[in-house]
Amino acid sequence: MALWRAYQRALAAHPWKVQVLTAACSDNTRVPCTGSLMGLGDIISQQLVEKRGLREHQTGRTLTMVSLGCGFVGPVVGGWYKVLDRLIPGGTKVDALKKMLLDQGGFAPCFLGCFLPLVGTLNGLSAQDNWAKLQRDYLDALITNYYLWPAVQLANFYLVPLHYRLAVVQCVAVIWNSYLSWKAHQL
Repeated sequence: MALWRAYQRALAAHPWKVQVLTAACSDNTRVPCTGSLMGLGDIISQQLVEKRGLREHQTGRTLTMVSLGCGFVGPVVGGWYKVLDRLIPGGTKVDALKKMLLDQGGFAPCFLGCFLPLVGTLNGLSAQDNWAKLQRDYLDALITNYYLWPAVQLANFYLVPLHYRLAVVQCVAVIWNSYLSWKAHQL
């Protein structure tokens, strides 16, 4: 319990730093680690979806997803929740609905539009190949996003305090990360 309270105090005092560190490293507070969960999503994708087996597992790909979770997803999503809470303060059902609509109508399309080409770039795709891949995969990824995230985010924005939202999302995101890894690495 003492570690949990220390985490809560640090999160209140230095939210941006703690979001980055939470994304970058696991601790004993059971707070989900964005980087680790992105890596877990990739492992699930490679082993259960793509059925690569351990010998064919691409460790570099998993490490890329961990790095993206630490350096991009965790800080960006955590920062977005702070901005969203400032744009639409309050915790009523109507406020939660407004937050979900802005999140899914504005943030999700932009986030996917950045995430997919970032993975392509890290995988060595040329600008032309990356653009073609984005055109091919973006709409499908966005539609799939809408099957999962509106309901999750509505509950998240209504029931969960701001400083725990990234943690809640990352628990649900293990499945989403598996899908994103699979989609981002299809050639």
